[in-house]
Amino acid sequence: MNVVTPKKEEISPFLQLLLLLAYAIIGGIVFSILSVAVIFLIHGMAIIKDFALITSGDPKYTDALKILQIGTSIGMFILPPIALALTNGIKTSVFYGFRKPSILLLLLVSAIMIVSMPLMEWTAIWNQKMSFPPSLKWIEDWMKESEEAAMKMTIQLLTVRNNWDFVVNLVMIAVIPAIGEELMFRGGVQRSINNMFGNHHAAIWISAIIFSTIHMQFYGFVPRMLLGAGFGYLYYYSGSIWYAMLAHFLNNAYAVCVSLYLQKNNIPLNKADEPLGFPWYGYLISAIITIALFKFFKDTAQRERKLG
Repeated sequence: MNVVTPKKEEISPFLQLLLLLAYAIIGGIVFSILSVAVIFLIHGMAIIKDFALITSGDPKYTDALKILQIGTSIGMFILPPIALALTNGIKTSVFYGFRKPSILLLLLVSAIMIVSMPLMEWTAIWNQKMSFPPSLKWIEDWMKESEEAAMKMTIQLLTVRNNWDFVVNLVMIAVIPAIGEELMFRGGVQRSINNMFGNHHAAIWISAIIFSTIHMQFYGFVPRMLLGAGFGYLYYYSGSIWYAMLAHFLNNAYAVCVSLYLQKNNIPLNKADEPLGFPWYGYLISAIITIALFKFFKDTAQRERKLG
């Protein structure tokens, strides 16, 4: 006798979002405490008494900043979506669609990330020209201060003293965010919003806006939002989160590799964000080819899904 196992019903999408937020807060607090405990074991009571030493830029405490960054990332982004899947009583691999990736689609994702670089540069240049009227100058000043603080911390994290630092940076900045942020924002937030409203475009763009906002880097908001939307469409078209993770990894790994190149050639890290300076038609060609590749990815992914 054949027994058909009924598909397990999920809890409501709205409750899933609330649980995801609660798990992220709890995970962030718990893993921050664990990270501080590890930092204490390495550096002793001095750094606990003056916690500002971690972000002071002193190379002596860079490892402490990296421990805190890795710990909070795991607690806030990787574990909450896993906990959400378990709460629903569904395997994480099934809940988020860890379907076996296709070589062709992986190559297409890599091509998309390469050819979209000029387009992303153009949006970054446009975003950095953002200004506010005099009545809102206080907001602009706050945003610039936040941007400078974020840049200072990023430079400290990207500083490489040896090959081991490069490996740690690659894991911390490329691997962990690619896994955690895609599980959280595409697998968790986007999936829940899509189930709530039944509109995948709204789900993708709302998730992308939240994804960009949470980074608190306003002069890079637009390109990061577009990246988030791109990751979202890769996930939606394919039904597999692997492709979004690969795209995210390639984007972040490129930044880590560029920072290594700059340091090897004694170029200041704050030069990393300077545009390469493509001609106007370079940006246009990049946009056209990127859109065409996304269309090819969509058609190929949907055809593969129909074939099972």
